[in-house]
This record gives sequence, structure tokens and C-alpha cells, in this order.
Amino acid sequence: MPELPEVETTRLSIAERLQGARIERIEVGKALRWPLGVAPEALLQRCVRGVRRRGKYLLLDLDHGLLLVHLGMSGSLRLAAAMPPRGPHDHFDLHTSLGVLRLHDPRRFGAVVYAEGESDPVARKLLGKLGVEPLSGAFEPEAFYAALRQRRASIKQVLLAGAVVVGVGNIYACEALFVAGIRPTAVAARLSRARVQRLHAAIVQVLQQALQAGGSSLRNYSNADGQSGHFQLQTQVYDRAGEPCRACGRPIRLLRQAQRSSYYCAQCQKA
Repeated sequence: MPELPEVETTRLSIAERLQGARIERIEVGKALRWPLGVAPEALLQRCVRGVRRRGKYLLLDLDHGLLLVHLGMSGSLRLAAAMPPRGPHDHFDLHTSLGVLRLHDPRRFGAVVYAEGESDPVARKLLGKLGVEPLSGAFEPEAFYAALRQRRASIKQVLLAGAVVVGVGNIYACEALFVAGIRPTAVAARLSRARVQRLHAAIVQVLQQALQAGGSSLRNYSNADGQSGHFQLQTQVYDRAGEPCRACGRPIRLLRQAQRSSYYCAQCQKA
């Protein structure tokens, strides 16, 4: 599933190229997770003023309203001067004066949704409960510690929920917990201030490393230029069950938490 680094990498690959683009035509394929919410022809001649990211959502700011784009489980965006005919997994084409932006999504859990603004109920429903951005100045260690003190679930589940800090998906939660030396099953509220500070630093470190590597390409992900990410080649624990830990040599273990795979080293992450 595209996580924060993949979505941010996608944003960086389209933001400047779409700046000032005028919408000329919209083609909608099979139904996605949520409907567009407006007749496509109502968006014609509107201009793209910028492209932002909030959690795992891309926000295309128009001169009136905005489009919220989610890549779902298997989605990717491609931007080119022209596109070949749409295939069975190409579900949304935004034809603009500066190129065509296409959403390709084999599993159709992605979506493109129109909202009048961020105060629109549609946008509030999707964005309103998202936590702090981990790569922003608002992500402070002490506030992170205070928020975790209120959570009785495992730290891995808290990170994935996105209400405390947004965008730390499964890959990067596993990696950050390893760097911090914290087991995925540790209860969030019981973590000491010192351990939370280590986790805070680890989240920032891992996400920055992933951005530098262009994200992770495990299945379908590529950026808007068709380039794959490479972070999966340097993971410490994720998807390495049974392989030796790069730090201590013990086998990496796998457990299931809320139907998600958690990878960890029992020696390096003792509690």
C-alpha cells in the first residue's frame, strides 16, 4: 500500500508540472472506493493552483475547490503529455493543458473526490481525524509522549491508526520500532518518555530515508514518471521473516496484529 513516502514522492513528481494547468477533459472508468461527487464537466476550465499532501491524500488545489486523491492499496499516478488508451485498471484521466494525469489502480481501493474546500463536510470526513504530520515542525516529542499516554493499544496499532501521527504505515512503523528498540506489541501508554523520544527520532529518520530512496515498490507502486522506489532493498526487518537481523544475527520474527504483519527482532526489541 502506498504510504507517506510514496505519496510524497508522487507529489514531488507532479507538483511543479501541474502548476497552472487548466482542466480540459475528465474520463472516469470503473467505480472507485468513493464517487467523484460532482459531474466531471463541472470541473472543466478550472486551473490547478498547487498540489499538497495530507497524510496519504494528495490535494490538488483548484481555483475553485479541490480534488482529494487517495492511492488505496495498489494505486499509482502517471503524468505525461499523452497517454495510451485506458486499460482495465485505469480509472481516472485528468486531461489538462499541461498533460494527462492518470490513476492506475488494479484493486480499485483508491479514489478521486471533489470538495468545495477543506471545510466541506466531504473533506472533513476524510481529513478531519488525521494526526500530526511526522515530517513537520508540529511533530514534537513531548506532545507525542502525551498523546501516547492516552492510548492503551499496542504501539504498532497506534501508529497505524493515524490519529496520533499520520502516514506511518506498516513498512515504516516496523522499521521505526526496530530503530527505536521497541517491540510492536508494547502498550503505547506504558512507554517511558525516553523510549518515546527514541521512537519519535526513529520515525523521522526512517521516513526521511524512505523519501531519499523514492519510497518502497513492493508490488505496483511507481511515481508519476514510472520510476520505482528502492527503500525495500534496505529494510532492517520488514518482509525479512526468518532472515538474520542485520544488527545481532538472530532470525527476524513475524507476528500478526489486527490482520497486519509485524516484523521484529526479539533480541534488539526486547520489550
